[in-house]
Amino acid sequence: MEDFRRMAIFAAVVERGSMSAAARQLDMTPSAVSQHIRQLEQEAGLTLLHRSTRQLTLTDAGQRFYTQCAAMCEAASRARAELAAEHQRPSGELRLAAPAGFTQHAAPALGRWLAMHPELRLRLLMDDAPIDLIKARVDLALRFGDLQDSSWVARHLGRSATVLCASPHWIKAHGSTPRHPGELTQLPWLEMSRSDDAQADFLWRQQGTTQEYRLQVRPLMVSNHRSAVQQFCEAGLGLALLSAHDVAASLESGSLVRLLPDWNMGMLDIWAVTASRDTLPAKVREAIEVLREYFAQLQGMHN
Repeated sequence: MEDFRRMAIFAAVVERGSMSAAARQLDMTPSAVSQHIRQLEQEAGLTLLHRSTRQLTLTDAGQRFYTQCAAMCEAASRARAELAAEHQRPSGELRLAAPAGFTQHAAPALGRWLAMHPELRLRLLMDDAPIDLIKARVDLALRFGDLQDSSWVARHLGRSATVLCASPHWIKAHGSTPRHPGELTQLPWLEMSRSDDAQADFLWRQQGTTQEYRLQVRPLMVSNHRSAVQQFCEAGLGLALLSAHDVAASLESGSLVRLLPDWNMGMLDIWAVTASRDTLPAKVREAIEVLREYFAQLQGMHN
């Protein structure tokens, strides 16, 4: 680093035309500037500047060296400018990790924002399994539900209700719709889980009353992907607890039907997670706000 500093000092001396002028620019003493120049010449074994009482003149070696020093200073200046710009406006590549079920939300949530920033690129990493943010060089990750790793920094984006769903085909084949959680024990259950323990345990609360019911079921089908559980549910394999955000379109189209609407199955918290608390670049700060607004809008629609 000292070599780079001396190169910058040498470039300033050449550009300002004297040791004194360079010293004033760099907030140094003229003797300190002169000492750095002498150190450069001693290490190179060459004279870089001819000194006289009136002016400094570059030697041939000094001219070639100055060209490289000026290029280095210009590159450093550009690098600082790019860093400042990245802090001020979204640019570069945003690496966003999200659950597989976020696929249907990605374009509505981020599409317009991306179109507003042509210098910004998105790399979307879809996986329901937790990802190592540092190893995968992830700028921002979305998490749904309880956070498993407390070492990351989490910012709350919103909440999504969990709703019990079945397909019209399953309801027709079953012959009736359940009216109480107690009726679900013997019914085919589809579950999203990353645990080897396939036992599912839920606490249900009836809206407007103090009645609670704890349900334990052993799922017919388990997947570590929310979207797979939803697809099997739509295919008529069984019942599933799903995010209201994820199934809104399916409920509207009729490919899924909500069951037990008077019972509350809890809420899923939605988090924006980063690897550190350090100052975030504009692309991450703005992405968090765009996603927060999007999920707030969805929550208002589905409440």
